[in-house]
Amino acid sequence: MANYQITTTVLGVLFAAVILFLIRGDRLYLRLGLFWMVVALLAVLLGVWPRLLDHFADELGIRYSPTLLLVCAVGVLFIKALHADMVNTRIERQVRRLNQSLALLQLKNQQAANDKR
Repeated sequence: MANYQITTTVLGVLFAAVILFLIRGDRLYLRLGLFWMVVALLAVLLGVWPRLLDHFADELGIRYSPTLLLVCAVGVLFIKALHADMVNTRIERQVRRLNQSLALLQLKNQQAANDKR
């Protein structure tokens, strides 16, 4: 096994261990952790069998196999960024609605206090 294979495999295993630690410590949601676990397992898989990437590249007609890896990585990161923006938009909308509800409740509370006087 070549040095880069060992390095990739070890990094993938360490990454998976860190993800499990974060999920176990409730610092990362399980749903998001599953995505990162798949990324870590792919790193381990490509570390153990680097020719697997060459095989997929040949099947897709790509002559330089690292190009496939980079294109897939950019695509996954694009989808991940888009998903994060969608989640942020939903959270901002919920916070805005909660602020509006709180303002209405405070106004009603203030009016009720003024009516008692």
